[in-house]
Amino acid sequence: MKHKRFFVAAVSSTIVLWSLASAAKTVVEMKDAQGKSVGTVTIAESGTGEKSAGVGLDLNLHDLPPGTHGIHFHQNAKCDGPDFKSAGPHFNPDGKKHGLQNPDGHHAGDMMNFSVNEQGVAKLKLTDDDVALGDGSNTHSLFSNGGTALVIHAKEDDMKTDPSGNSGDRIACGTVTK
Repeated sequence: MKHKRFFVAAVSSTIVLWSLASAAKTVVEMKDAQGKSVGTVTIAESGTGEKSAGVGLDLNLHDLPPGTHGIHFHQNAKCDGPDFKSAGPHFNPDGKKHGLQNPDGHHAGDMMNFSVNEQGVAKLKLTDDDVALGDGSNTHSLFSNGGTALVIHAKEDDMKTDPSGNSGDRIACGTVTK
């Protein structure tokens, strides 16, 4: 009987670990305008949005200017410094206006601001319920059209001004690709 319980526990643990390991996620290395790494963002499916879309972001950043910053997914999987304009506009498959507080809707790539402490470090979690990882066939997939970019801005997003919330220059960027 003890062996049977041990076997069931071992199989159950293996299934749980396998499920966790197989959950869709990707790690994005963020770089500043000089090409220096400023940390990583791990993006994982959360299924919290409509139709099981949604991702969670685990930010582990360093060497950024202290203060509040806007962060958005951008249309192109390119991060050519120093200005990162190659990332294109915000990821916006539905053609909406910018800002989570915009009465006309918001870009799928719009997210809440985050804070960097006095030591230049930010370790926190964010969500975006309007995008997905998936295989790239969904128009809201961050992998559609070859991928997207995750961009950190110099200032906080005002959550309503089109096209980018007055969030200032692009100070860090990382590509979101398979």
